[in-house]
Amino acid sequence: MPKFAANLSFLFTEHAFRERFRLAAAAGFQGVEYLFPYDWPARELAECLKAADVEQVLFNLPPGDWANGERGLACLPGRQGEFSEGVEQALNYAMLLDCERVHCMAGLRPWGVAEAELEAIYIANLRHAADRFATVGTTVMVEPINSRIDIPGYWLDDIDKSLRLIERIDRSNVRLQLDLYHAQIIRGDLARTIEENIDLIGHVQIADNPGRHEPGTGEIHYPFLFSLLDRLGYAGWVGCEYKPLATTEAGLGWLPR
Repeated sequence: MPKFAANLSFLFTEHAFRERFRLAAAAGFQGVEYLFPYDWPARELAECLKAADVEQVLFNLPPGDWANGERGLACLPGRQGEFSEGVEQALNYAMLLDCERVHCMAGLRPWGVAEAELEAIYIANLRHAADRFATVGTTVMVEPINSRIDIPGYWLDDIDKSLRLIERIDRSNVRLQLDLYHAQIIRGDLARTIEENIDLIGHVQIADNPGRHEPGTGEIHYPFLFSLLDRLGYAGWVGCEYKPLATTEAGLGWLPR
């Protein structure tokens, strides 16, 4: 069975953030992830990890002005300097939290900019990030996110496009972050997507569809997919990035099964 990480931006949100580390460990999670660490000093988060005896699995690079709707900087013209500053900030957190994976959000498609220019900016930014994170042994994740429901206008909303960009970035520490909830909305055919790309997959995330709730509440047959990951030898983490229907604890019945 895969190793499961609790996404603390989605789970145990009934409780204060620092308390969620302990609750995740008590529920059986071996690792944690969350959207962004930057509201807390890295050393405080490191203490939370140590006290709960859980591993920091993943977090995102700074996304720009999140509160005002920005969802990443990597493809945006004129923002390369800000992107580079965010890489350095995330690099410091990755070192202090001993985190081996960071996700680089692409951003919303800007109006009036040619696709070729957006791709060139994205590739250059990802190469820069990959080279910097390689110095501390951290992998940079590329995640296709559906633009139909969750982030309208998101530029990197296609799995094949993500794979093509990873090939063009041409860095050994750039890999695919496959969120099976997003993948189901984008194109479905999840088992084949996993099988065909298992060597490129560096992180998996889960939620059921529709609703983005816990496994077992929708159409995705997660027991089959977990077994498939095992058969294919996937040794990475599975991040639980879902919105519980009720409380987190009440929705954890799927985990021991």
